[in-house]
Amino acid sequence: MLTVHHLNNSRSQRVLWLLEELGVEYDVRNYQRDSETNLAPPELLEIHPLGKSPVITDGQFTIIESGAIIDYIVRHYGEGRLAPVPGTSAYEDYLQWMHYAEGSAMLPLMLKMYTGRLPDGGAALQPRIHSELDNHLGFMNRALETSDWFVDNEFSAADIQLSFVPQVGKLLYGLDSFPELEAFLSRIHARPAYQRALERGGPYAFGS
Repeated sequence: MLTVHHLNNSRSQRVLWLLEELGVEYDVRNYQRDSETNLAPPELLEIHPLGKSPVITDGQFTIIESGAIIDYIVRHYGEGRLAPVPGTSAYEDYLQWMHYAEGSAMLPLMLKMYTGRLPDGGAALQPRIHSELDNHLGFMNRALETSDWFVDNEFSAADIQLSFVPQVGKLLYGLDSFPELEAFLSRIHARPAYQRALERGGPYAFGS
């Protein structure tokens, strides 16, 4: 059986949500962050040398990275669901959004988080970080001005992959200037599969 090695308050919550959307049976092994450092526990090193989450095991395969995990699950368990047909223009858009979520959009958010831990809050870097946050969150917000979902107005795994960006963005920066992203979060948080994933994964600071 597919096993999700789930770290609390992490990107692995998206993996649980995807599996619930697909109705796939899976096992969850829970790991808790260190209360002082907020780092993953050393037990995850027994699963993968990086010792980070998300990571899944499925038979002979151990897979890391959110995008790769989501792609693997959709290909092996999706039965054609939650992804456009390969070779279509929608599929090309889907691939771009899947890679964009972690390849570009998360960087300014990570910089915001880490500089916030500096004694001066990384004051000299904040204007550039805020400019990048406005750029990326604005880009995503505009994509939803005429659509509920990011790819061809159909809910897909790309929406699941992208969800962590506005969730973290709301916590670290606020979404007052990005109403479409706020509405997007309301839509995904209302989905029954999302709620079931919270029940499986436990308390999650980035979206109720």
